[in-house]
Formats: sequence, C-alpha cells, structure tokens
Amino acid sequence: MSRDAVRILAGLVSVLVVAAVVAGAVVLFRGGVTNTASVTVIAPRVGLVMNPEAKVKLHGAEVGRVESIDPLPDGQAAIKLAMNPADLQLIPANTLVQVASTTVFGSKYVQLIPPPKPSEQTMYAGQVLNANHVTVEINTVFQQLVTVLSQIQPEKLNETLGALAQAFDGRGDKLGQTMVDLDDLLAKLNPSLPTLRHEIATVPQVIDAYADAAPDLMRTIQNTTRLSDTIVERQTDLDRLLISSIGLADTGNEVIGANSEPIINVMRLLVPTTNLTNQYNPALTCALEGLEPLATGPPQPLPGVMLLDSFLLGTERYRYPGNLPKVAATGGPQCMDLPNVGFGQRPPFVVTDIDANPAQYGNQGILLNSDALKQALFGPIDGPPRNSAQIGQPG
Repeated sequence: MSRDAVRILAGLVSVLVVAAVVAGAVVLFRGGVTNTASVTVIAPRVGLVMNPEAKVKLHGAEVGRVESIDPLPDGQAAIKLAMNPADLQLIPANTLVQVASTTVFGSKYVQLIPPPKPSEQTMYAGQVLNANHVTVEINTVFQQLVTVLSQIQPEKLNETLGALAQAFDGRGDKLGQTMVDLDDLLAKLNPSLPTLRHEIATVPQVIDAYADAAPDLMRTIQNTTRLSDTIVERQTDLDRLLISSIGLADTGNEVIGANSEPIINVMRLLVPTTNLTNQYNPALTCALEGLEPLATGPPQPLPGVMLLDSFLLGTERYRYPGNLPKVAATGGPQCMDLPNVGFGQRPPFVVTDIDANPAQYGNQGILLNSDALKQALFGPIDGPPRNSAQIGQPG
C-alpha cells in the first residue's frame, strides 16, 4: 500500500473516531443509553412551551425527563415521563403532579409534589398520574384578553374612557388622598387578616346551622306575627290592663310608703329566724323529703289514726335547780339518714345537753313497791297485828 493511501485511510479513521465521540456524547447527553422507567401523566393541557426533554423535578432535584407529549381524543394530553429507576423507590405512589414554569414566558416542566400523607407504596413503572394544576401561559392571557376586547364596542369604550377622564379631571389631590386613606385602612386591617380568614372559614358552618334552623326560625316569625295581630286585636283590653296595673302600682306605693317603717322592722326581726332557717336548710329539706312517702303512700286499711305505743319506766322526778330549762345542744343540722331509712333500721340519734341527766348523782333509780308486788302475786294480804310497834309498817 502506498504512503498516500495510508494517509487517506488514517485521515478517514480519525474523522470516524471524532464523529463517533461526538455522537456518543450526544447520546449520553440525551440519556439514550440510560435505563429509564416509563410513567404517564394525564393533564388537561400542556401549553405551547412544554416540549420533550423537559425536566421532571422533585424538591428541585431532577428525577426524570419528558419523553413525549401525545394529545388525547377528549382534549387532554398524555405526558410520558422517562423516570430514573433508582429514584422511583423514593417517590410515594400518591405523589401530586403539576405542570409549572419558572416564569410566565419560561419553558414548562413537570413538578412532583409530595402528598400530605405519603403512601407506603412507591411509584412504579407504567403508573398513570393526573396533573391537578397547569400554569397559565401569557398566550392564554392574551387570548382571553382578545376575547374580552372583541366583545367591546369601540364607541362605547370611547364614551366610557371619556366619562372617566372627566370624572378624574381636577380631582387628582382628592384621588391621591383617597389612595392614602385606603392605604391606612388596609394597614389597620392587615393585623386582622388571620381573624378574617378564620371567620370566612367558619361562615359555611354558620350558614349550615342557620339553614338547619330555618324552619324553626320561620315558625317563630309566624308565631310573632300572630302575637302582634293578637295584640292589635286586643288593644283595648291591653290598655285596660295597663291602666289597672298603674292603679295597682299607685295603691301599692301608698301602702308600702305608709307602712315602710313597720315592714323594715319586720324584716329586721326576721333576719335571725331566716338565718337559722338557712343554716338548717339541709335538715329541713331531708325531713320534708322523709315525709314525702307518708303523703304519697297508699291509705291505711282502716279509717282513723294508727298509733304504736309502748310502756317505759318513769323518769326521775323534777328537781330544782338541776332541771331548769336550758339550750346547750350543739352539732348543727343533721339528716339522721333521712329521707331513705332502710326497713327495720333505726336512724342514729344525737345526745344533747338540754335536760336532766337520769344517771346523775343522787337519783334513787328504780324503787320497787314490795307490798304491791306481794298482792299481785298472792292476792290480798291481811294487815299486821294491831300493836303499837308495827303500826305504819308494811306487811
């Protein structure tokens, strides 16, 4: 092989190597040799600046790229994503999707948003997600603006602008002061915005409550209407009642005014009694509750009054001055198990210092009448022999 042929062959090989390096770099840059997992996103639209090779981001980090964008028959768009298989294991399956853009004029990308409650299952190849938001583009804004302007008649727009010009003419200072006042008002309202947001959030619940109570409210209004009609119909009787009430009030004023001092004295004298009654309120209440079964119980089988009595030994006779009346009981109000005393039970009692002590020193106790006992056992007994030594002695 000649030297020229060798040079040509070497140059051709060099060109092919350079072309292969460039082609490999392009393929590597486009991710042609990288393993990817296909995920589909269904969006209502994608706009004009969403193109293949757009980035898929999660928390600002790229986790995939847009592979293709296909229109659907219902007007939506199917965005096929080429996701990194290693990143799918870190993304929850219920992740939210938005088609966002950096600016109004910037290119769009797919934004993955972590859900409030991530699922245990992770994203997998072949999964279909729904985009819940697509950023509005400037062309959409211009299209809507053109649609609005096409419905406006130029002559009417001219009249409107002329009227606004005449209204603002010479009122710049007032308009500026209005803006300043509005700014002050907004500055005062700004601290109340959290409260306003809370009130707006609770308005639906309040409206629901009023809606539930609407029948009762309407019934109340109807009853109020009937009441007003009745008052109008009975106006004469109402006037007569008011006149009688005025006369009664005048009579009451005369009676109370003339007897104010005696009434005040009676009230003053009743203070100790009412205080004592108030103090013993619990005992009086349970005593009355204890009488309730007697009042509400069935009647007695026989007419009249049933009495249970018993015989006790006689107490010591009255002695002076030890048995003089005295009030020395203490302990306050006590219910003694009232109003519910069990069957066959005895309520407790309180030993108070208000009477003579039957066991005090000097009491003789029980004295037996021996003569009466003999007669009860053996009948009448003859008296003793008549001699002066036994006269007056028991038999």
